[in-house]
Amino acid sequence: MTTRKQRTGNLPAATPELVGRRPELAEIRRLFGDARLVTLTGVGGVGKTRLALQAAHEAQESFRDGAWWVELSPVRYGSVLALAIAEELPLADQTTRPMLDVLVDYLAEREMLLVLDTCEHLVGPCGLVVEALLRGAPTLRVLVTSRRPLGMAAEQTLTVAPLAVPESDEDVTGAATDAVVLLSARAAEVAPGFAMTDANRPDLVRLCRRLDGLPLAIELAAARLRELSLAELTERLEDRYEALSSAEKVVRDAAPPWHRALRTAIGWSHELCTPAERLLWARLSVFAGGFDAETARQVCTDAHLPGTGIQALLDALIDKSILNWQPTGCTERYRMLDTIREYGAGWLEAIGEREDHRRRHVGHYAALLRHFADRFLTSEQVPLYWGLVPERENLRAALGYALDADEGNEAVAVTAAMWAYWVCAGQPREAGHWMELALEHAPGPSVDRFTTLVWSCTFATYRGEHTAARRFADAAQEDADRLADRRLAGYAAMSRGMALAYSGEPGTGLDLLRRATEIFREVDDASGTCLAAIRRGVAHTMAGDPGAALADFDEALDLFGEGSEESYFTAFILIAGGIAHILTGDTAAADRAGRRALELQYTRDDLLGQAASLSLLAWVAARDGRHSRSAWLFGAVRAVEELAGSAPFVGNPKLGALHARFDAAARQALGDQRYEALHRQGAGLPRPAAVHFALSDHDAPPTP
Repeated sequence: MTTRKQRTGNLPAATPELVGRRPELAEIRRLFGDARLVTLTGVGGVGKTRLALQAAHEAQESFRDGAWWVELSPVRYGSVLALAIAEELPLADQTTRPMLDVLVDYLAEREMLLVLDTCEHLVGPCGLVVEALLRGAPTLRVLVTSRRPLGMAAEQTLTVAPLAVPESDEDVTGAATDAVVLLSARAAEVAPGFAMTDANRPDLVRLCRRLDGLPLAIELAAARLRELSLAELTERLEDRYEALSSAEKVVRDAAPPWHRALRTAIGWSHELCTPAERLLWARLSVFAGGFDAETARQVCTDAHLPGTGIQALLDALIDKSILNWQPTGCTERYRMLDTIREYGAGWLEAIGEREDHRRRHVGHYAALLRHFADRFLTSEQVPLYWGLVPERENLRAALGYALDADEGNEAVAVTAAMWAYWVCAGQPREAGHWMELALEHAPGPSVDRFTTLVWSCTFATYRGEHTAARRFADAAQEDADRLADRRLAGYAAMSRGMALAYSGEPGTGLDLLRRATEIFREVDDASGTCLAAIRRGVAHTMAGDPGAALADFDEALDLFGEGSEESYFTAFILIAGGIAHILTGDTAAADRAGRRALELQYTRDDLLGQAASLSLLAWVAARDGRHSRSAWLFGAVRAVEELAGSAPFVGNPKLGALHARFDAAARQALGDQRYEALHRQGAGLPRPAAVHFALSDHDAPPTP
């Protein structure tokens, strides 16, 4: 590890201050001296996550490319593990290749610490992914937290023990042990003015010993000091420790087994909650990651739990350390520790509400997705998209719940509504994964199944998987025929036309796209008419008729209406139209289109779109003889490609050839040495600065 003076990464804030653990931190550093994979193991509540976070913060400056945190507790399927890791890195799922391969390539030359938190439910998939990453990225280090080791030959494990406690209840000289220090600190937070004294020292010692030094158990117990004195707390918790009631059986029988002290602390916290607090705790366990108060109201309330009391109950659960409060900009979100969530989930199942509240969770997020899809072609597109971004773990959970329900149409109902999110998020591979799973569960033709097939075709086309795109388009046509719906017939024809045009048959594709346009006009479907015009324009470009393509794109923009603030398809039209302008020799129009598209894509952080816009602007510069600007922009394109995991114009050899032609022209005009120097400069500038330069009219960026 080489020392740097920078902090790069996405580590959560390391608060509150870690108590003790200096020997463990030293041991982690020692283990990383000889190994590249270190796993922190131990029982739930022992503080593995907090220790890993502190270790990552202390090591962050030692890694040239920083320390990156990936929380895996919300990830329920190993098949999306690589994508979950990629999402936490400055890397997007906009690629034709397996995401694990993209990850390996991205990390290959990076000196980085990757922290995978909470892996016990994905030990097998985590082992496979980590093995591939370590093999392909020789300067990568991986720190894992898990109740179970990954079982790899290269793995070094450190079992995290509870905090040190005094040797006996009478050992008041041991009151400075880490467990007692932690209890005193948390007590002072909930009961201002609290301090360890000769009078309360024996109770502090006895309480820490009963809780076996488990940090989570100590923090849960300390939260009770709002209502109880230390002596009362110690006495009552000691009673609970000796005689666990049936209230803890849910947790006692859970797998993996829980430490008795933690079971006692959680069970007692649960018992001391009001019935309404306990019910909300159980129902909130259906959320993956965070949630806000309004979502809790939507999913968790009924006659037994009125919505008007939710905020007060959330506040009460925060006071009892059951929930963590997370202010995020203009809103507030809440989150449960995994161990607390597991307890709540056990109770939810015990009271017979698990399936009902999973369905309510699915219904809530499906409704949000349907609203987004319905408003996709409006000015609400971008704000609605950013509103869904914090919910990505819950969106995946909803998909998982729907698939687990195995009721056929529930999963395709979610995927049919989720296409708009996946489009804006630039996740064609994740979309394809979930859509194929949903289609396997769908029993027969339905509008939701049809919509999922249509967008499966679209995403397969975006990935350059043309055989799969045709297969989905043909299946959509079969469903449209069986449902005998004229509007669906238009979308089926459009899908088949797009699949054929992208795979090298633009003539046949155009015939189908014209047929789709006729149907959309017949049934008065403005959205379908607009989409068909866009896809006709692409097909005309591929057929070598840029003039017809520009007419199609103008028609699509007219259908959006004057002053439209729709972002995704407008940027798509601008890029495609800019390419057509390049082919006609109108570089001024192409330049205007590329700049406006880049502005729109930057607001959505659309990496592959930005790469396409930068490419178009590089082509314009090369065509106009501004070769220094062109070489610099080609370098910026390359840097964005690395983040996106893919080159622009995926699956389109004609546009790929055009890109290579303009790149070669700039190189030839400048010479290899000058071209490479400018290209490196373009690739090395941070993306915001690269975008700023591309939107300017300069031939070179200012010297730093």
